[in-house]
Formats: sequence, structure tokens, C-alpha cells
Amino acid sequence: MPGNVVEPDVISYNAAMSACVKAGQWQLALGLLSLMPLFDRISCSIAISACASAAQWKPALELLKNMPELRIFPNVISYSAAITSCEKGGQWQ
Repeated sequence: MPGNVVEPDVISYNAAMSACVKAGQWQLALGLLSLMPLFDRISCSIAISACASAAQWKPALELLKNMPELRIFPNVISYSAAITSCEKGGQWQ
């Protein structure tokens, strides 16, 4: 039907970010997160996992640090992904 527009929701954004993780496109995943009008803990955890997949520990930790300010509280998945980003980036201290 002409004129109908389907707007992406948090589920479709999360699915797209998950595809970015699998493709090693961490920057694209963070870009999608920045486009989301609303996101949740799952969205943040996926974005942190995207950073982890590319050993990008600085943006992963920055996102983890900012989650509570957004009233999104990290869980074991968020922390685990952040730890993985540090491990892959050689930041063990």
C-alpha cells in the first residue's frame, strides 16, 4: 500500500545490531544504537558485545558506565560482554 511506512522498533534494531556483531561491524552496531529513540538493557548488551567482538574495550566500558544514567541497569550479560572486550583488548589490569 503506497504511503504506509513501517517504523523499526527495539526488536528490529536489536536484531540488526546482532547481525552487526556476527559480521564484526561494531561501529555500525553503535551507530544503530545511537539512532534508536528508545533502547533497553538488551540493546546495550548487544552493543557492548559488538565492541567485544572487535576488542574495542574503551567504547564497551563507556557504554557500560553510562547505562545507569539512562536508568538501564547492567546485568550479568552486560558485565560479561564488557569483561570480554577488556580481555580481547589485552586490558586485564
